[in-house]
Amino acid sequence: MVRMPGKTHKGPLPPLTPEEKRLSERLREHVLVLAGQVGERNLANYHGLQDAAQYVGDRLREYGLKVNEQSVLIEGRTVVNLEGVLQGRRAPDEIVIIGAHYDSAPGTPGANDNASGAAALLEVARHFAAVKPERTLRFVAFTNEEPPHFQGGTMGSMIYARRCRERGEKIVAMLSLETMGCYSDRPGSQQYPPPLDHFYPDTGNFIAFVGNVQSRDLVRRAIGTFRKSTRFPSEGVAAPETLPGIGWSDQWSFWQVGYPGIMITDTAPFRYPHYHQPSDTPDKVDYDKLSRVVTGLDHVVAELVRK
Repeated sequence: MVRMPGKTHKGPLPPLTPEEKRLSERLREHVLVLAGQVGERNLANYHGLQDAAQYVGDRLREYGLKVNEQSVLIEGRTVVNLEGVLQGRRAPDEIVIIGAHYDSAPGTPGANDNASGAAALLEVARHFAAVKPERTLRFVAFTNEEPPHFQGGTMGSMIYARRCRERGEKIVAMLSLETMGCYSDRPGSQQYPPPLDHFYPDTGNFIAFVGNVQSRDLVRRAIGTFRKSTRFPSEGVAAPETLPGIGWSDQWSFWQVGYPGIMITDTAPFRYPHYHQPSDTPDKVDYDKLSRVVTGLDHVVAELVRK
């Protein structure tokens, strides 16, 4: 469950590189649009949901990706999952999915949850847009992750994952980018559901790699690559999905149909005091640290798409 390859980074962080500084600003721009200009985005605020989908789709197309839309009618309104595709050159039938939901919970602008994850998705997509991966790489922005759709049949990722299974697609890895922008060096800033509090630090300065037991190999592979390439604190766990928090994002949908998936997160309500609150605004996101994490994710994705 808790033993992971490599060692987490400890001590001061290195200075941001010029590219990481530029990345930090681009991440900020995405979050300011999604959580600032657009704000709340869900079926209760349908225009916001539409505007967010338009923004994400436009950026993926701008980067040169072919974008497919999976439309579905829910409560009399059309919602969409957006899928940017890079076809694999050696193993096109083996698929790696990088996903993030772009909706927000009712009553919140959703800066950290989950404009931060959507921004990370866009910037990883930008990085790989000109690459010809060995495996097929998909960047999927999901609708309807938040309640009342969470872990139900109208959850955007559930609709998408079921279609993948119905088509017989071979998903070898799914990474859910979820609530990624809160970090603290203060002791006591990190909480856990029991019994994880016995094994992990109480300082919330790390990015977490989280999977169910069936996805333990993917958890270990991803965090191992991150630790080799990136000087930033990281923790990993593969635990039963019944443990609170383990299945709290879109990777859960892929588990339900038998695919391996992990969540990459700052642990959301176990650290972030503005979770699902009106105060989850763009100024709460640490863009420099998010930039470091996204740079590390580029290495993780590069390793996963290698056949």
